[in-house]
Amino acid sequence: MFAELGALEQNDTWSLTTLPQGKQAIRCKWVYKNKYRVDGTIEEYKARLVAKGCTQQEGIDYLGTFSHVVKLVTVKVLLALATINGWSLP
Repeated sequence: MFAELGALEQNDTWSLTTLPQGKQAIRCKWVYKNKYRVDGTIEEYKARLVAKGCTQQEGIDYLGTFSHVVKLVTVKVLLALATINGWSLP
């Protein structure tokens, strides 16, 4: 846990600022996980600090969301077109 917190601070993950009037800070929590070796013994204890984004309200805390996601069929069509037309892909 201390290693994770140290890494977050070292990487300047956040900066302290004053909270605007009528706003609440997004809460966070620690998530713990054990990493196991093949024989079942614990190799490493992991800790991550995560934001509880489920407390945010659309239109108040953020305006919208977007994720770059492509459907598999789109990738297949692009590869087929590249093959048929002799296009080179990077």
